Amino acid sequence: MTGKAVRKNRKLYIVALTGIVILVIGILLQIALGSSPIPLPDVIKSLVATDDSKTTAIVQTLRLPRAVLAVLLGASLAVAGALMQAITRNSLASPQVFGVNAGASLAIVTTLIIWPGMNSQWTVYTAFLGAALGGLTVYLFATGGKTTHVKLALAGMAVHLFLSSLTQGAIVLNEQATDVVYWLVGSISGKDWTHVKILVPWAAGGLILSFILSRSISILVLGENMATGLGEKVKWIRLSAGILVIVLAGASVAVAGPIGFIGLIVPHITRKLVGGDYQRTLPFAALFGAILLVYADILSRYISYPYESPVGIVTALIGAPFFLYLARKGRGIKQ
Repeated sequence: MTGKAVRKNRKLYIVALTGIVILVIGILLQIALGSSPIPLPDVIKSLVATDDSKTTAIVQTLRLPRAVLAVLLGASLAVAGALMQAITRNSLASPQVFGVNAGASLAIVTTLIIWPGMNSQWTVYTAFLGAALGGLTVYLFATGGKTTHVKLALAGMAVHLFLSSLTQGAIVLNEQATDVVYWLVGSISGKDWTHVKILVPWAAGGLILSFILSRSISILVLGENMATGLGEKVKWIRLSAGILVIVLAGASVAVAGPIGFIGLIVPHITRKLVGGDYQRTLPFAALFGAILLVYADILSRYISYPYESPVGIVTALIGAPFFLYLARKGRGIKQ
């Protein structure tokens, strides 16, 4: 192994270790902070305690599932964004920008109006269908004539705003649907282990399959001709990655609403730190996505303290300027 490779591996280990430490600290802070702060030593004890104390109940039934959800959702949305940017070779691609989140939201709200008693599992399937229709609509609108990165992003934002308007209209016209307004901004407040159980199989399965597909994604990013020459089935890779985006983003929206911009921001940060090889980019994107959402959730509790704001507001405050910066650059994926 050359000296350059050794330094590169050392950098990866340092970035990974630093990220894990930051994530663990964030999880502990997320559990400790709230309307009634809990000292960190008590938090650590309560995580493994079996007593019936009030502190243990708060930690294990309210705050711990919320922290687990933040990790899973952040990882899922970040990997979904990285996959979208890879298969479209568009630096502006993300589930939020390309209408995937908005499509899932519209499908869920419409179905809840028609079928108020729909169980949670069917909510996830509905989100998958809406996510697929949203993404397909953007693709069909943007493929006429010469497709550019900005054109694709503008088509995505137009579809996103249109689908979001339909969702808001459905809520206004149906009084029974007003309880989902807070959810539509993107929130993990009030979630419990039931929501974790719904998300875990889809998030874990989607993330694992994404990591397995990462080598083929890395080759695809080099160009379709090169990928075909190396024996890769380009159409199969795109289809597989697209399905994984729908699973990861759809399940996330079904559980927590459309939390935006994580899938846009994190892949860029990840490629800057660890390079463009998706065998490294996807796992690190999952780590950084979890970190971003955990700390965004902490910040959401203090924007309008003592009241709590949806975490989607925080990610939007960070992500909107980042999107405008990337749109101004107007460039594709760098390797």
